[in-house]
Amino acid sequence: MPSVTRLHHAIPMSQDINKALTELDSAIAKAIDVAKAAGLPQGLIVAELHGHAHAQTHNMVSK
Repeated sequence: MPSVTRLHHAIPMSQDINKALTELDSAIAKAIDVAKAAGLPQGLIVAELHGHAHAQTHNMVSK
């Protein structure tokens, strides 16, 4: 898996990576809040997040 970046090897992380990570975290938190407000069951929200995590993991290990 030479194309996989191991973040613990990149510490200290650059400001760009920190900014992107903060923005990603914020966007995910906002999307979860919107989903909850719309009445989506918590289990469905978790399943959706898990599915995306699984797909991204598959993409990383497949390349």
